[in-house]
Amino acid sequence: MKTPDWGKTAADFARHRAGFPESLFTRLGERGIGGEGQELLDVGTGTGSLGRGFARRGCRVTGLDPAEPLLEQARRLDSGEGLTTGYVVGRAEDTGFPDGQFDIVAMGQCFHWLDRPRATAEALRILKPGGWLVIAHFDWIPRPGNPAAVTEELILRHNPGWTLAGGNGLYPGWLADVVGAGFADVETFAYDHDVIYSQEDWRGRIRASAGVGGTLGADAVAAFDREHEELLRSRFDSHLVVPHRVFALIARRQV
Repeated sequence: MKTPDWGKTAADFARHRAGFPESLFTRLGERGIGGEGQELLDVGTGTGSLGRGFARRGCRVTGLDPAEPLLEQARRLDSGEGLTTGYVVGRAEDTGFPDGQFDIVAMGQCFHWLDRPRATAEALRILKPGGWLVIAHFDWIPRPGNPAAVTEELILRHNPGWTLAGGNGLYPGWLADVVGAGFADVETFAYDHDVIYSQEDWRGRIRASAGVGGTLGADAVAAFDREHEELLRSRFDSHLVVPHRVFALIARRQV
């Protein structure tokens, strides 16, 4: 599957994609990650979901992303909360920041799209000694007959080249990338969290996904969305309970 063009989905991305739950930031805070005054780079920030969670806790956040339309949405969402985050157009593999600048480098919902060896090496370079790398995912979980599973079947009919169906929200393969880059104190944790969507919001969430808005043309997205609307109305109640799984990998640059 080709790399998605997230700029095409910026409006749906900002409006409909559920952000990381507050419980993730609480768990990271218990490990000393995300405290007041810490300097944090949110790599692949998109519309700023992960970085905004840290900013609410007093981190000084910079968001980095190659898609300026997503950064425009991130600035708008920050303004609505009275938050100040600096946003920079750039890539994970070559951030342009000085050595040892950040206490935390976070990567939310993007690690699978990166050149992982280069991105982890770059994170190690720009972290302070003792600084933290956080790789986080928040994925819907398809179970037989649930909204996610039914939606995935429809995506595959419209986009057979989509390769992300049937995921379980766990990423043990990322450990090799992180350890290979030289990180230590590696830990992972995962837990489940339900998200309630209206049918309209779930349709928007799917339009803002890699298999639909990120890769299909505008006419194809519209055709998919019409069929998706009919499918949801025929199969489900007005509000959908969609199980999700939080996965986090944390690791530290050695002192």
